[in-house]
Amino acid sequence: MIEGLLSFLSRTGVAALIENAKLGIAAASSGFDSLISVIGTPLMIVIACLLLYLAIVKQFEPLLLLPIAFGMLLSNLPMFANSSAIMMHPEYFNSADGLQMGEIIKHGGLLDLLYLGVKLGIYPPLIFLGIGVMTDFGPLIANPKSIILGAAAQLGVFTTFLGALVLSALIPGINFGVNEAASIGIIGGADGPTAIYVTKTLAPELLPAIAIAAYSYMALIPVIQPPIMKLFTTKKERQIVMEQLRPVSKTEKLVFPVIVTIVVALIVPDAVTLVGMLMLGNLAKESGVVDRLIDTAQNSLMNIITIFLGITVGATAKAETFLTVETLGIVVLGLIAFCFSTAGGVILGKIMCKLTGGKINPLIGSAGVSAVPMAARVAQSVGQKENPSNFLLMHAMGPNVAGVIGSAVAAGVFLSLFAH
Repeated sequence: MIEGLLSFLSRTGVAALIENAKLGIAAASSGFDSLISVIGTPLMIVIACLLLYLAIVKQFEPLLLLPIAFGMLLSNLPMFANSSAIMMHPEYFNSADGLQMGEIIKHGGLLDLLYLGVKLGIYPPLIFLGIGVMTDFGPLIANPKSIILGAAAQLGVFTTFLGALVLSALIPGINFGVNEAASIGIIGGADGPTAIYVTKTLAPELLPAIAIAAYSYMALIPVIQPPIMKLFTTKKERQIVMEQLRPVSKTEKLVFPVIVTIVVALIVPDAVTLVGMLMLGNLAKESGVVDRLIDTAQNSLMNIITIFLGITVGATAKAETFLTVETLGIVVLGLIAFCFSTAGGVILGKIMCKLTGGKINPLIGSAGVSAVPMAARVAQSVGQKENPSNFLLMHAMGPNVAGVIGSAVAAGVFLSLFAH
């Protein structure tokens, strides 16, 4: 596909322009690298402080952005190379010989030990367990069509996957293969743990940039989504009041997580780790017989894992690996992924509105990204501004929780294709 695109460009005369742009970018990249070697560490400390400001003052996803920013600060403080105060050694994890467990146990700092939970893929599934405990699949069960909207909102994942490959072919200094492109694309699912889970397997060297981009854009959903929602809908469509959802029985809620786990295991086995833990947490919640486990999963365990995950991911963001042309490309592609995912959900919502004779408000399609419950609240906010009597929150929660499953399945597809 990429070769065909480049062939077409060469026939249309655009290739010469691209080649000139390549030369300019290559020169800029060389200068950029030289500059970073001088100001890299101070700049990373400034970036860490800026992220702390956004987390504390602006309250942008503070539960994760704050530990990520502080981990970044710790790993970029100037220390002597042989100092025992160094808490993170990325070379132990990115060696050509694989994970250096012996060095980590003997000489590793605190963050090296905690980072094993990321590297071994332990933290993201445990976060999914906590999310499952806090998730109500009732709106999705009451309106099964919502799962289509959740699937449509994964458009950004696959669009950005292709976009990363094209960008790599056009710009010197960016070398994204299919593994890196898949890791970048998953940002479009608006699910930080899923992005981390995929990236730690396919492109561990990109983990800091992808994690920070994913969580930063999740925090900016109230800013990013409304303009796109308004662009693709009319005022009349945004004012549509949807009928109240039917009640969902306890039996339906108990059977749902079991069926979803079985179906996903049969279709996309690589997604079972995430989806299975999500559904285990939800089954525990709906069963009503393990209150102590539910309390632990949604409070103590969730909070501990969030701290460990955030601070260790942030600690991997050292100047020499984070301040690169590739990181800039990831930031741009991550924004594109979010925009396309939002647009995909809204456009399908608009189509469903037409097919149902105006019974579905297209705004709920934007909630198909898996940022629960923020995306659903944004849909509710935009709809209520157009019609104060409109209450879309529960309707938007259907696509929202479907998006959680959808992003995990998309992750499973990428892992099944490229991780073996």
